[in-house]
Amino acid sequence: MIWLWVLFAAALTIGGIFWLGRLPAAARPLAGAAVMLGLAGYALQGSPSLPGKPVAAPEEPEGFGEAITDQRQGMSERFGPAAQWLGMSDGFARTGKTELAAKTLEKGLESHPDNVDLWVGLGNALAAHSGGMMSPAAALAFDEAAKRDPTHPAPPFFAGLALAQGGDLKGAEAVWSQLLARSPADAPWRADLEMRLAQLRQALGPQLPPEVPGDESAGVPGGGVPN
Repeated sequence: MIWLWVLFAAALTIGGIFWLGRLPAAARPLAGAAVMLGLAGYALQGSPSLPGKPVAAPEEPEGFGEAITDQRQGMSERFGPAAQWLGMSDGFARTGKTELAAKTLEKGLESHPDNVDLWVGLGNALAAHSGGMMSPAAALAFDEAAKRDPTHPAPPFFAGLALAQGGDLKGAEAVWSQLLARSPADAPWRADLEMRLAQLRQALGPQLPPEVPGDESAGVPGGGVPN
């Protein structure tokens, strides 16, 4: 049955070329040979009886989807021009098109150069494009966002997230500790920030006390003065 449809499509193609396309008579044998060659290739390599198999979409960078959806709570505007650009960028990022996601936000910043949310979104997109790590371009975007509004929680939150995902746990801990210190008790992001900060500190483990220069007892068990 499949081959009947294939032959029918080939007949329609030849008919369209000969009559609708008004192909010159001298060129018709060549066009017919091209169609027949295509049919021969399909007969040798085609498998019309096999069931279809959908192709899985590329996996998005780890943590990125969570960062731009769940953790944007209370940190960015839900409506307006920034939300529209962020929505388009999020759509591209979810399908693995991180470069297009970043370019979308760069386009939005051309019209809204002082929008903090767009700068933060750009930092997230650039970090995702770098495999979830903090790149110089992403760091610059987060810095630009912080310059626009030093009190906005999103720049340090997402900068810390990018640092943590890139393996710089100490850097992330420092940034998030400063953010937590200035976050109101009823801030919608505070509980999540406290949880992440606790997990980060647990991963860091116990920190060694700073060594005092000139302290002769440094390195001596018990802290005593050697005899």
